Amino acid sequence: MQQKQTTLIEPMLVSSSSRYRPELTDLALELTGSSTGLSRSLPEDILPALAHLVRSMNCYYSNLIEDHNTHPVDIERALKNDYSTDTEKRNHQLEARAHVEVQQWIDKGNLSGRAATREGICEIHRRFCELLPEHLLYVENPDTGERSRITPGKLREKNVQVGHHTAIQPDAVPRFMARFEQAYTGLGKTEAILATAAAHHRLLWIHPFMDGNGRVARLMSHAMLLDTLDTGGIWSIARGLARTVVEYKSHLASCDQPRRNDLDGRGSLSEEALARFTKYFLETCIDQVNFMGNLIQPDHLRNRILLWVNEKISSGSLPPNSDKVMEAILYRGKLQRGDVADFLGCTDRHARRLTSALVKAGVLTSESSRAPLRLAFPAKLASRWMPGLFPD
Repeated sequence: MQQKQTTLIEPMLVSSSSRYRPELTDLALELTGSSTGLSRSLPEDILPALAHLVRSMNCYYSNLIEDHNTHPVDIERALKNDYSTDTEKRNHQLEARAHVEVQQWIDKGNLSGRAATREGICEIHRRFCELLPEHLLYVENPDTGERSRITPGKLREKNVQVGHHTAIQPDAVPRFMARFEQAYTGLGKTEAILATAAAHHRLLWIHPFMDGNGRVARLMSHAMLLDTLDTGGIWSIARGLARTVVEYKSHLASCDQPRRNDLDGRGSLSEEALARFTKYFLETCIDQVNFMGNLIQPDHLRNRILLWVNEKISSGSLPPNSDKVMEAILYRGKLQRGDVADFLGCTDRHARRLTSALVKAGVLTSESSRAPLRLAFPAKLASRWMPGLFPD
């Protein structure tokens, strides 16, 4: 049957008359306050380094939802062109690197205002796929064994079955994407936060691409939250979804179901299921903001980092006074190289040796030999500095 009408995807949002709406609005306001408080809790110059680590974390958990277990340490190695000799592991590293680079592009504001547009969604897909080698651009039909090449950024031209959900026919995809863009752009702040959850499911329901829809949906959600909440990229919805993956997939399946009765909204799909998924999605966001907030409380974070530094000084792995440099950067966010000698009361040569050791250890970074020193969050130290962020 040809889908001529886009009413099949309605409702696009939980209606203002829904009995769930007051609770969802309260959750949206709570998320706004929590996210704003988190981004203001650290020196501004430390946020980019933390966002870099969170990108690897986000990629790790997004991959995990796809049953690809690529640890952030391996992701970090891939970003330095250090790939495994094992073919499968290398392929997963290549996918992870592509994911991180696309998210970095998003975090720089390049998708601002376009996250829920057809153009923006196709660009996410295109950028991700164009970073993959040719052999990873094929998908196989599990029933027929037919292999199809994925064209980066191109809407699908074949029928697909996703679990128990038969996606709309390919010739209907452009119409549904137009309705999608109309529904999820130009919204007020609270409505936009609620729309992030609804858009997440509805994009998966449309299934616009032959492959990569889950990854694109999570990157789109990340971009929508970045737009609406100014998250700073320092917390991740993907971690929460992966840690509750059975519930996540159960909610998505429920949202595929048709309206049950006259009390279940006025669309073709269940409004109650969409409301419950929105509640789950927002509560998961709040949980992740609170988790990161507890993890990066300035005093606790500083104590964990300085404890590690002092252990390295005691073992001879780092030179004396490394702790003083690290503590200064934790307070200030950055430190000019020329200030280190005066700050420590030592020679320039000694200051250079000390900072070089910290840069080599991966805990400080600098854009050039003249640029300020800033804190880095290497994945290999996450279990000590940021316990619980991801598995050891």
